[in-house]
Order: sequence, then structure tokens, then C-alpha cells
Amino acid sequence: MHPRLHRTAAAWLAALLGMAAAHAAVTPEEAARLKTELTPFGAEKAGNKDGSIPAWTGGYSTPIPGDKPGGRRGDPFKDDKPLYSVTAKNVDQHAGKLSDGVKALLKKYPESFRLDVYPTRRTAVAPQWVYDNTAKNALRAKLDGHKLVGAYGGIPFPMPKSGLEAIWNHKLSWRGSAWEADFNQYQITANGQVVLTTDGRIRQRMPYYFDDGSVDSFEGVHWEVNLLNVGPPIRAGEMIVGRQHVDEEKSQSYVYLTGQRRVRKLPNACCDTPTPATAGLMSFDELSVFSGRTDRFDWKLVGKKELLVPYNQNRFLQARDAEIIKGQHLNPDHVRWELHRVWVVEASLAAGQRHQAPKSIYYLDEDTWLAVLGDRWDANGQLWKTLWVFNYVMPDFPGTVQQTFGFYDLLSGQAYVANVLNDKSFHHRPSKRWPTETFTGDGLAAQGVR
Repeated sequence: MHPRLHRTAAAWLAALLGMAAAHAAVTPEEAARLKTELTPFGAEKAGNKDGSIPAWTGGYSTPIPGDKPGGRRGDPFKDDKPLYSVTAKNVDQHAGKLSDGVKALLKKYPESFRLDVYPTRRTAVAPQWVYDNTAKNALRAKLDGHKLVGAYGGIPFPMPKSGLEAIWNHKLSWRGSAWEADFNQYQITANGQVVLTTDGRIRQRMPYYFDDGSVDSFEGVHWEVNLLNVGPPIRAGEMIVGRQHVDEEKSQSYVYLTGQRRVRKLPNACCDTPTPATAGLMSFDELSVFSGRTDRFDWKLVGKKELLVPYNQNRFLQARDAEIIKGQHLNPDHVRWELHRVWVVEASLAAGQRHQAPKSIYYLDEDTWLAVLGDRWDANGQLWKTLWVFNYVMPDFPGTVQQTFGFYDLLSGQAYVANVLNDKSFHHRPSKRWPTETFTGDGLAAQGVR
């Protein structure tokens, strides 16, 4: 074949494959499983063979004893006792149910790091209208390249066919329509010093989950954030706003720096660029294990496995900030681990792209689609960082909702803990639907006060 004809044929084949991918969806017969053996979000309803993972029976949506509406949250499972602990001494016995990053932490901190494993509680729940939209998305949602189209108000791909579909489920996991929180953020240095980097107030909303919207009225902005630093003094008054779009080219972020007294658009608010929200200690796409653009990577859906993961962390909220860190990691006395089924998704650097972490593996909880753990390798093939996120039982949303997250740098020994709610007067609450101007550059210019 003439080279020019060969290139033309290849281009047509690529276009046809792209069209096929853009129109891929499950069949009505497959979607019907969401009303039978699968949960409304696509997880297996049944428990596992030995009963260590129970069946899903609707999640947890009743008020928690001790909860104060709009205030501090109690622990619905405060009487639970650990079934066993995983330590450096017995890690081989449990290795098949541990991520690479967790095994590395047990090896790096053999005297202090451990996993206290509690009974598995499948608490995930969402409003019925979210379940209804998830069922509709199963038949209509698709990917046009990396752009999500045809989805609204629910998990886009409850029965994913690819790693990219699964990671979009994580990005659009249910966490409410609008909420607010006060929190602290801490750097843990390599020698174990704890440094407050942020005392923040955050307002967020997800237009994708507005209950009065529809797939036809949805304009593409799926998540919005407004963060004000009230401390420490050196950072007081700083602000950042951001709006993430299903067409990732249209996502935008702006920052207000008090020393400059002006708003600046962040030119590259994605990927491995350090984010001001964490004093530059985490990158944009490390927030909540993974956040932001997907087009830097090729995504592979490896499969599903049983894994010990942090889960139902209301226990953690009962401790004070001064108690939650022990040495160079979180205090294991206050962290609850459970056995859950997770989807394993591998991200490999795409051709022609650049990133500090060319390989990552993410573990997505089957019940919520939240990426509860993630591991990243550096350009030398060394396991570099392990990422984590905590979810909390919040019946008022209702949901098992993410908030606190962070990372451990396995090479340098430093760590970061973001969105610590513990010492605050309220623990992440639903809020009014903030106006759009709250999250725009123009709106930020009007909000800057110092």
C-alpha cells in the first residue's frame, strides 16, 4: 500500500474506533442487573464466600446517636472491637489483601505502623433520585475521547468497561450537592515534626448533582470549590477557587494572594503541578487520591479484588488534632480499616505526555466508587507515594462521604494530612447552594479582603 494511503486508512480506522468508543454503553439486559444482583451503583450485593464481607442491605441512613445536626459527628460503630491487627510481624499472612503502599509503610515503620481491622460495614447509600439517574446513565453515558457526555446526577458507568470509565466514576462519586467545612492541614516532616500549613474554610458544590437539573440542562461544570485560608498568619487571607468541567480543557482555577492583592488565573491547574490549597505540598491530581485531568494517562481496568482499606472513619473524628499523628504517620489507634471489594485501575503515562509519576494504581471502593487508596511510582520505577482518603458515615446527606485525605512519601519520609475536621465545631455539613460567582475569578476578586 502507498504510504499516503496507509496513513489515510489508519486515520479512518482510528476515527472509527473512536466513534465506537464514544458510543459504547451497556445493554438494557445488563443495566437490569442494577435492580437484581447488583446495588444501584453497580457493586455486588452479595457478601463474599467466608462472610468477612457482608451483603449490602441498603446502606446506613438513620441518624447517628451523638450526632448534632450541623455540628460534630458521632461514631455509629463506637462499640466495635478490632477483629485483628496487621503488623510488620504478620504482614506476609495478609499480603494478598494489602496494597503495595500499605506493605511499604509496614516495612518502613515496623514498630509504630499497623492496621486495626474492624468488621466490614457496607454503609454506602444515596438518595433514590441518584440511583434512578445511575440506571439511566448506564444506558446513555459515554466517553468521547476523555470527555464525558450523556451523564447526569448519578454514577456515570455503574458497570464500567474500561479503566477510564471507572476513574470517571471516582471523580463523580456521590458526596452531596453542596457542602461546607472548616479544617486544618498538616505537613509531617521527615523527622516527624508536625507543621500546620492551612486553617481553612471551604465551600463546595457539585452542579452535576443538582436534584432539579437534567442531562439536557447540565452545562458541564461538575465540581466547584472555594477555599479561604484563615491561618496560619503568613497565609491568612489567601483564597483559591476552581471549577472542573467534563471537558477537561475547560476546567479553570484562580488564586488570590494577599501580598499581591490581585487575582491570578492558574495556567496549569492540573496534574503534577503543586496546588496552593496544600501550600504546594500536594499536586492537583493527588487531591482525594486522584483529581483532575485524565488525558495524561492510559487507563487499564485490571479487575476486582478484596483489599483492606480505610473505611467508615467516624472513629477518627472523635480524637483531637494533637492525637491523630504518631511519629511520621497517622496514629493507628484512631484509624479504622475494613475488608472491602475494590476495582483496581492502573494508570500508565500516555505517549507524548510528561508526569513525575509515570505509573499509578488506584483502588476504587465498589460501593461508593471512591478511590480509597492509590500508589505512585517515580520515573526510576521506585514506589514513591501512597495516597489515601477517609470516608465518613453522614446520614444527613445521605452517604458515606469523603473528606480527609493525604499521602506518605516513601522515599523522603515526609507526609501530608489534608482536611482534618477533628478540632472544628462542625464536621462537614450540607449547605445552601452557593451562587456561581462564589467559584469564579470575577467573584474571587470581589471576595479578596486583605
